[in-house]
Amino acid sequence: MGASSTSFRTKASTATRTVVRSGSRPLQRSADICVVGSGIAGVSAAIEAARLGRKVLLIDGLPVLGGQAVNSIVGTICGMFSNGNDGYQVTYGIAEDIIRDLSGTGAIHYRQGVNNIIIYDEVALGRWIEKTIHEAGVDVLLGAVLREVEVRDRRISALNLATRYGDVRVEATGFVDASGDAALVWQAGFPCREPADGPVFGTQMVVLEGIDEANVPSREELPARMRDRAEHYGLVRREGLSFIIPGRGIAAMNMTHIETPLDPFEMSNKTLEGRDQADRAVVFLKNEFPKAFGEARVRAYGFPGIRQTRWICGRQQLTVEDVVNGRKFDDAIARTAWPIELHDSGIDHVWRPFGADHMHYVPFGCLTPADADNVVAAGRCIDADNAALSSVRVMGPCIAMGAAAAHALDLAGTGSVHQIDMSELRHRLRDNLERADSGHEVARTIRPFNKASA
Repeated sequence: MGASSTSFRTKASTATRTVVRSGSRPLQRSADICVVGSGIAGVSAAIEAARLGRKVLLIDGLPVLGGQAVNSIVGTICGMFSNGNDGYQVTYGIAEDIIRDLSGTGAIHYRQGVNNIIIYDEVALGRWIEKTIHEAGVDVLLGAVLREVEVRDRRISALNLATRYGDVRVEATGFVDASGDAALVWQAGFPCREPADGPVFGTQMVVLEGIDEANVPSREELPARMRDRAEHYGLVRREGLSFIIPGRGIAAMNMTHIETPLDPFEMSNKTLEGRDQADRAVVFLKNEFPKAFGEARVRAYGFPGIRQTRWICGRQQLTVEDVVNGRKFDDAIARTAWPIELHDSGIDHVWRPFGADHMHYVPFGCLTPADADNVVAAGRCIDADNAALSSVRVMGPCIAMGAAAAHALDLAGTGSVHQIDMSELRHRLRDNLERADSGHEVARTIRPFNKASA
């Protein structure tokens, strides 16, 4: 029996066939709604659209889903609650599903304070995204690079993409640009914006394990020491944070500043520089806080975390004055109370928090390229000035933008997103504009984590 089995395996392993590439016709696919980018905004758009009964195709350049939310190891869901000790939830849709499904596993924790956030395990969130996308019936195309966009009469008609397995052509009625860099709008030839006064810096996130949680420095002590000692360790950034995942001896470290240029060669070099900065930050932690981080080791390096690069020219632009004044637009589709958080310097950043009664809003006009009828942007590539965008590009409002994009394209059908019934859109999105469940209810649902952490 053993000899026969071995012989069979040997024969099977040598069986091959010779193939030669023939022709260059791309694989054809079609959908009602095509979403470009599978970060949290794109995931929200894809799931919402599928739940509306639409045939959805979700495309990403990475070989995995989740975008920055998973692969850059962001570690925190920000902007999903109002401010203050009794902050209420302001974003629902898949946000509510994430809280419900992950709250009992220890994968997410609610940190209550001036700015209320959720701390999460990126592995658990990544699996949740994959399973939920599959259960929703969303078709997925991963590892696909956008090469050409076909435009006809103010409408994107098709995308031409390259994968390692061959070219793909995708036709759809409506499109969501959740690429982060406005890649879809840019490739279509529609106007876009870039920072005029230098880059907005990103970060290289790292997950550390082997941490002694009992000796973690306070949120005030760590940045103070970093300001004093950063130059000694060759660190560009002079302040930073480390978000502890309780009970696991794990922390997501946000202590670097790296440029995120749009030139492919420059970005490649900055990625390597970011890893070096992260290593220096780990050495800083181990040396300066040995009780907490002396035995720490890197579990994972995230992909470069990108805050702002290129964004659309929308029918409307959100301004810093709109944010500061809490202007509530007639076409509002999302809300948040997150501070202005502008990283336009390699050394420090602007942090302007708001009071417990503050709320600012995102208008639908910021999501719609002025020159296109069947495209809606969602996430960090909507139209806003630098400071305003820094307060709405976090995960809470990005989830809400994704939902708005899905519902807008559903309402538009074969028509224009500029002519949809706004009262119906607001009605569909009312939870993200009006609902105000008590923060105490949220804290009871999610495991609280109120210990001062670095």
